[in-house]
Amino acid sequence: MFRTPWDEDLAPAEAPPLPETMPPLPKKLGRRPTARDAIDPASVQEPGQGAWLYHRLTFTGSADRIAAFAAAARGSGIVPWRVDGARIEEDMFNLAVSQPKAMRSLTVEGCRILARQFRERVEARTARAAALVGTSRACAFDLHALLPVPADVLLHEPTHPKAQAWLLAHWGLSDQPRQVTSRPDARPGRRLPAGHTVLGYGFFTSGETPHVAMAKIAAAWPDLRVVLQPRLPPRPAD
Repeated sequence: MFRTPWDEDLAPAEAPPLPETMPPLPKKLGRRPTARDAIDPASVQEPGQGAWLYHRLTFTGSADRIAAFAAAARGSGIVPWRVDGARIEEDMFNLAVSQPKAMRSLTVEGCRILARQFRERVEARTARAAALVGTSRACAFDLHALLPVPADVLLHEPTHPKAQAWLLAHWGLSDQPRQVTSRPDARPGRRLPAGHTVLGYGFFTSGETPHVAMAKIAAAWPDLRVVLQPRLPPRPAD
């Protein structure tokens, strides 16, 4: 299966309900809480592969630092991965030509033309999407803006083993977050000092919780408090 930079998959249209404030974990002595401390990993059961997992991400800190982070976090929301046009064309041809003759309205040559046209459209749209990186600020929380995928890794497709290894090591995800939104009604969960404010985001992942990315962001922005709240999908009835 190939992926294009604009793919959004079929993530849930709405976030599952989750209270804005969560019971605080016991305070740990001797060091400042990190992003991983904001959620108890033992309380999170990993969903099955492919299960969408919704997250609420909340930052609190001084108003000027929150504003600086919000500006740094904005980006296109696109990771400009390489697209293998030849493979896409071949996959599309095989899909079209494998249909039973009684159901297929195209000749073999017609299937090749269709596959070539599909490849050209994918490549053109990929180029337009890649051109938005560094210029568009449509995405409120862009991990590629905060923790960029290196150029040598972007030479691969996102499902390539090297790309997957980098994503898991640096983001803790196998793919970028989906359906990222701002949460203007986010609450800090505690009383804030004067001059401090709150910033909230929501997003889906394909089953993972990005503890690694949150730890890196917390280290880069040590004067902000980071709270990550995953919401597991409902369990099926027995």
